[in-house]
Amino acid sequence: MNNLSVNGLKKLPLGFRFQPTDEELVFQYLKCKVFSYPLPASIIPDLSVCNFDPWDLPGVGEMEEERYFFSTKEAKYRTGNRINRATTSGYWKATGSDKQIISRRNQVAGMRKTLVFHMGKPPHGSRTDWIMHEYRLVTLSNNDFDSLHANNPIIQNYLNHEMEKWALCHVFFKKSRKKSSDEEEIMQSLCDSSNEKVKKPKALIHKIKPKLFDFMRENDGMTAESSSSSSSGCSSDITEVSSSACSMQY
Repeated sequence: MNNLSVNGLKKLPLGFRFQPTDEELVFQYLKCKVFSYPLPASIIPDLSVCNFDPWDLPGVGEMEEERYFFSTKEAKYRTGNRINRATTSGYWKATGSDKQIISRRNQVAGMRKTLVFHMGKPPHGSRTDWIMHEYRLVTLSNNDFDSLHANNPIIQNYLNHEMEKWALCHVFFKKSRKKSSDEEEIMQSLCDSSNEKVKKPKALIHKIKPKLFDFMRENDGMTAESSSSSSSGCSSDITEVSSSACSMQY
């Protein structure tokens, strides 16, 4: 495989990103690949995905966070239809049910299989965050053939073989939602600071109480007469004010 088929892709203009839908991947790219028609854009290279670990795939680790490949299906055994999905460090394991890709004529023309990469050997591999969506064609109707090839069994057998041979793979790394250590430290510091703010008023109250107590104790040196006279004076004044205030309210 030359470098042109992997890295010599036509780059999209600045500001554009390749985000095709499932229908576009099946009907606009994979189907054109099977029929040898021109592709809408030459940005999907041919590559046997299982010959690489996901982190070693061309393009992964660069600006692109996800990659698309036309990959051939390699049989696990000479006799049988099982696909070989083992790599150097692990294997791709199917998960969930396949999604149907419906055509405009309400026909099931494609399927999408979801696979998760596991490190080690089955069945004791450890799950990773590498995900692959594998698209494949499942049926070809007579409307897919032109008038010259509609009744040509040789052409139809060839296209059926190509349909079973090729798959379109979308490989990406699913970022974990777990908070990083830096985020946890920031949240912890914020919590600590908020707790300190809550505790500060209580600490100030405890500090103020001794000062009030000391202030009251300074009057202990007064004589009994002065204290009694002051208390009586204060009480009379307070009584007069309180009584006058009550009379004004009612």
